[in-house]
Amino acid sequence: MENKFIPLSVPNLKGNELKYVTEAIETGWVSTAGPYVEKFEEKVAEYVHTKGAVACQNGTSGLHIALLVSGVNCEDIVLVPTLTFIAAVNPVKYVGATPIFMDCDSSLCMDPMKVERFCQEECEFKDGKLIEKKSGKRVKALLVVHVFGNMADMISLMRIANRYHLKVIEDATEAIGTYYTEGAYAGQYAGTIGDVGVYSFNGNKIITTGGGGMIVSQNEAFLKEAKHLTTQAKSDEIYFMHDEIGFNYRMTNIQAALGVAQLEQLESFISVKKERYMQYKKAFQQVDGLNLLEVRSGIRSNYWFFALMCEGFILNRDEVIKYFSDNNVQSRPIWGLVSEQIPYRKDRAYMIEKAKYYWKYVVNIPCSTNLLVEDVQRISQLIINAPSK
Repeated sequence: MENKFIPLSVPNLKGNELKYVTEAIETGWVSTAGPYVEKFEEKVAEYVHTKGAVACQNGTSGLHIALLVSGVNCEDIVLVPTLTFIAAVNPVKYVGATPIFMDCDSSLCMDPMKVERFCQEECEFKDGKLIEKKSGKRVKALLVVHVFGNMADMISLMRIANRYHLKVIEDATEAIGTYYTEGAYAGQYAGTIGDVGVYSFNGNKIITTGGGGMIVSQNEAFLKEAKHLTTQAKSDEIYFMHDEIGFNYRMTNIQAALGVAQLEQLESFISVKKERYMQYKKAFQQVDGLNLLEVRSGIRSNYWFFALMCEGFILNRDEVIKYFSDNNVQSRPIWGLVSEQIPYRKDRAYMIEKAKYYWKYVVNIPCSTNLLVEDVQRISQLIINAPSK
């Protein structure tokens, strides 16, 4: 099928998924209780080397809980990236806090140099608290997103956070499996370096439960509170007593069964992702105005999404997307900057420059783990042979 449709990113369900889901159904454990939920939590914590993990409904709910257990409230400011999916920032509003948007660096992740400059020039540090001069509010946390499976510069960001007593929440929803291979954090996974990390298992992620997410931390008190809040804050299981406002953020046993099967294949998925990335990269090296964005040095990326830069190419970003679509290949632009979205236009955006640049030129191209060598060849040849305007 020479002209078959090639989607952007779809699940790969060729392991024990059917076996485990069938077992969950046959034993009657299909809802938010069941052995696979606990097993999935244990397996994720074991994989990323944290003291525990708490399954939840999705990455967004996980970030909401992460902010709550970190003590962020309506009196606080959270520094957030503008170059990310809006779901990373919305939970800041859920807790009533104020986001201030930061620019990205060449990794597409939060720029630590601008974060540091903001802290030094726009704030004052007194009595152990970082206070924004303009509003008088405390800057309480950094919400760092590991974009497309790349790793943010956690060495620099953690140094800033430690200096100014900031909580660090890692949105690792795209980055399960990514870890440092060298430096101060060698061997540590995305999501495990800050105070709380969150993973997503949405249908387009490298491993999926259809929906679902996971909260991880080395702080056992945070994990205990996260479990409490995600299960309606029930303090007495028998008499239905509740001591806080909780949430129905639980993962189902069927989803967790999928997750256990998917996690078994994660390392092989990452190997395939890297192979396809390198295949694309080699093909695009011969084309003026096209290149794949690099991963940060000193990390093992999970290569979740591939970011094709088309600056100086014969077709602009939108023309590339249309050209692919006309040829039965799905692609997409990077997200619209969150600071420019209607709900956030009144919030402060600090020195946003590179994010605007990358928004203009990045195209995401097919990257599924079941993508064939021939598929990459076809996609590469399409763009190499693209007609001029």
